[in-house]
Amino acid sequence: LRNLASMFSTSMRPSQKVDCPSKVPRICSKLRASWFCVNIKPRDVRKMNLISPTGVEVNIGETLQPDEYIGMCRREILDKYIRDRAIEYGAEIVNGLVTAIDVPEGHKTNEEPYTLHYQEFVEGSSAGVAKTMDVDVIVGADGANSRVAKAMDAGLYNFAIAFQERIKISEEKMEFYEEMAEMYVGDDVSPDFYGWVFPKYDHVGVGTGTVVNRPAIKQYQKAIRDRAGDKIAGGKIIKVEAHPIPEHYRPRRVQGRIALVGDAAGYVTKCSGEGIYFAAKSGRMAAEEIVAIMKGGSRLPTQAEIEDTYIAKYDKLYGPTYAVLDILQKVFYSNNGAREAFVELCNSKYVQQVTFDSYLYKRVQGNNPLDDIKLLGETIGCLIKGYANAKPDAEFSNPIESQKRLG
Repeated sequence: LRNLASMFSTSMRPSQKVDCPSKVPRICSKLRASWFCVNIKPRDVRKMNLISPTGVEVNIGETLQPDEYIGMCRREILDKYIRDRAIEYGAEIVNGLVTAIDVPEGHKTNEEPYTLHYQEFVEGSSAGVAKTMDVDVIVGADGANSRVAKAMDAGLYNFAIAFQERIKISEEKMEFYEEMAEMYVGDDVSPDFYGWVFPKYDHVGVGTGTVVNRPAIKQYQKAIRDRAGDKIAGGKIIKVEAHPIPEHYRPRRVQGRIALVGDAAGYVTKCSGEGIYFAAKSGRMAAEEIVAIMKGGSRLPTQAEIEDTYIAKYDKLYGPTYAVLDILQKVFYSNNGAREAFVELCNSKYVQQVTFDSYLYKRVQGNNPLDDIKLLGETIGCLIKGYANAKPDAEFSNPIESQKRLG
């Protein structure tokens, strides 16, 4: 069998990717090494400040237990750690850029190898060396603009643009964000998502995202800086980041012996925009299931076997979470009235408990039926109040760009 433990790293330099938000709530629980917990997630968020379109603020986090937190990571540190850990466990790292993938016509029924064409880079040289590699199985973890997905005809998906500025603020101002993250909603910062200020070690990440009006992303970024106001005033922008964020699964996540994981597969949740946990989890699940099917390298997996194991198990675990968060985003991020209702609802300790439990443990929690009925009534009341008090959303038009969206 060919190259079972090769991993392509498109760059050995620090990642420039935006995580939206950059949270690693449960990865750390699986990797309890002190180095990981201190260096990869140097900020533990235990309080969240939600700010409505009219400026109403709600602080949440009182329901968290002492050992519960949202770890704020920096991708340039996390990615290096994961890459180094893969090397430690025996992976062969190729510092290269895949330029093309030859997919045999009958790859779904025969065992012909796939051929990777790539440029391999060496330290001290900006020019790559053209090489090829034959492989039996491909796991595409190459992000939202996945070349693997294109080669296997995985289909298209809608995507948001996430934009973030890393801003260095004074130590005095940074004290406010010691364990605090902020989330701003309103059509000024995003017509269908939210804006954020998250602590990142010795600076803050300030950003926003949108699907429906991507050309206006810099306008929304200016608005989130303005909304944060004095809390980040005088700060210096030290890095600007932007990245596409998938809005739903790819139509086809497995073709023959090619499988997609992470952003390449579309594993980003609505409402929160989180993808890093699901990228790590899906990568591990795909690898474990494929290795088990191959029985020590004695045979190759089929498409049906990968779908019946990795895909079926992943969807059973996390399908309900994606569905619920999709509904919540459509209900509460669609206009200023709904956003006002969302913030007011978060005053409820029950809402906070369910929200954090579902987020931290990646399950739609089984809740108290009586409290759920009460919450339904409160939701209707908050929506009525929100629609009565909120200003109408500003109209926008981007007919050319909007044609790029599906559905």
